[in-house]
Amino acid sequence: MSQPLRWIAVWALGAVAAGLPARAFGDAGPPAGAGPPAARESAGATALVDTIARVQPKVVKIYGAGGYRGMEAYQSGILISPQGHVLTAWSYVLDTEEIGVTLSDGRKLQGKLLGADPRLEIAVLKIEAAGVPWFELSKAPAVEPGTRVLALSNLFGVAVGSEPVSVQHGTIAAKTRLAARRGVFETPYRGTVYVLDAVTNNPGAAGGALVTRRGELVALLGKEVRNTLNNTWLNYAVPIAELRESVEQIRAGKLATLRPDEPAGKVARPHSIEGFGIVLVPDVVERTPPFVDRVVEGSPAAAAGILPDDLVVLVGEHLVPSCKALREELQHIDADEKVKLTVLRAEEMLEFVLQASLSDRKTL
Repeated sequence: MSQPLRWIAVWALGAVAAGLPARAFGDAGPPAGAGPPAARESAGATALVDTIARVQPKVVKIYGAGGYRGMEAYQSGILISPQGHVLTAWSYVLDTEEIGVTLSDGRKLQGKLLGADPRLEIAVLKIEAAGVPWFELSKAPAVEPGTRVLALSNLFGVAVGSEPVSVQHGTIAAKTRLAARRGVFETPYRGTVYVLDAVTNNPGAAGGALVTRRGELVALLGKEVRNTLNNTWLNYAVPIAELRESVEQIRAGKLATLRPDEPAGKVARPHSIEGFGIVLVPDVVERTPPFVDRVVEGSPAAAAGILPDDLVVLVGEHLVPSCKALREELQHIDADEKVKLTVLRAEEMLEFVLQASLSDRKTL
């Protein structure tokens, strides 16, 4: 779909959010899992405008890093607890200490990154806001192809304050596995997805909500994924069932978290990034992303297959959003231990297990 046609679709669906009669877009959708698609579509009628009004306050706008090389500094998120936990997409937008979260009522709050699962491309933030409307992940139903859905997100950054996010109407076209590393789509996630017939995966839409026409959350909108062979785009969302366990682990501090500030815990003979033969880009600002500038020939990193321009995102299960954080994380690992580095190469997540060479360990 061309850019003008995308905007026409967004405008038309925005008319629903503005209060035009729901019958112009068909009857309300079915309760999840009740009979075949045709029967489900005629059951449990609920006006679209009522559904949108209930769901809008549960979707937030997120602002952070970006603004260079055409990278947008915004995306979407959904509230998942009355204490202000936000589920969103794991992306470069979150690579900053100044993550802004704007609620549907226009309140602008500071978001704290609690943790992430880069393999699922999700992250959990926390804002200081109690009693907010929220989606209960445990109640997210599974749905089948043919189910009509609504996608709510801040695509193209159309909302900056209290304006409603965009609403798109579509249908789940298929439920399949995204075997990205073996296929033509470059993305680290390789699990189950809902393929959508709506143009949902636009800039800023990642982390938005896919709901039934009754307002039940079923999936999280994925990031932009382009087929590099024919330049087509895939519109998809990840079922909540695929994400629920990781979200719970992140909230419990058990998965891909930032190491808490603590004076103790460092070892006497730690690893160093240089010991692996990795030269990082110059650390010129407080949060310089840990990109690999050069790999020393014959080093453990070279043998493992790490390449220049790889971005290190995890050491073990700890996030390392900067060169400084990467070096400090290695201070907690003894030089005799193997280290698992997770890097982002293009849009693919790769894991490497490294150990400093014997000569390097002797000189530490």
